[in-house]
Amino acid sequence: MSKTPYNSNVRSKKCPFKIAGVKDVDYKDIETLKNFTTERGKILPRRITGVSALFQRKLTKAIKRARQVAIMAFVAND
Repeated sequence: MSKTPYNSNVRSKKCPFKIAGVKDVDYKDIETLKNFTTERGKILPRRITGVSALFQRKLTKAIKRARQVAIMAFVAND
């Protein structure tokens, strides 16, 4: 009897930026950046979002840059 992997029928997540054909993540596009942060303001990891490593680095820089220029909040308002 051959063993099958535990999650053999789980699909791998595709990078939403590669699917959309995005070349660079813009720090001024707040609606896109909010999709990759929690309601408390934390950046979601790529294992949750399915973003590739290259775009995760670009996304992190864009979120941090948007926070520095006060377009995004560092933490959520309670």
